[in-house]
Amino acid sequence: MNEQKLIEKLRLIEALFSGATTKGEEVAAELARERILERLRLTEKEEPLIEYRFTMSDMWTRKVFVALLRRYGIKPYRYSRQRYTTVMARVSKKFVDETLWPEFQEISETLKVYLSEITERVVTQVIHQDSSEAEVVKEPALIGSGNVDGT
Repeated sequence: MNEQKLIEKLRLIEALFSGATTKGEEVAAELARERILERLRLTEKEEPLIEYRFTMSDMWTRKVFVALLRRYGIKPYRYSRQRYTTVMARVSKKFVDETLWPEFQEISETLKVYLSEITERVVTQVIHQDSSEAEVVKEPALIGSGNVDGT
């Protein structure tokens, strides 16, 4: 997958979560964003905002999640002494469950696949052709134990 295809796929993911029904709508990422923002505004009127704590596994997924929050006008923050991978946000449960979290998971997985493909290509072309996993071997016997099985 090249970068342009990745961008197109990410736009299609957003269109999917906005409720797009036609091919033309799927391509119009800005219209999709507007539908999601409207859904967010309606949901916030119906439900109270809840303070959520999201814990990301690494800085890359955190960066994607924070950008997605900002895209929808949600202010990400964290309290002092919280880990860098923690993201706090005030948002309705319905929006988190139906739109924000599923869209984040789709985007995150798509980016992971893309980055994995790029990493594999760079490693095999630049560093070494064999990028297979390291061999799994039995634990070594303890030094000086005198037993073959290490006990």
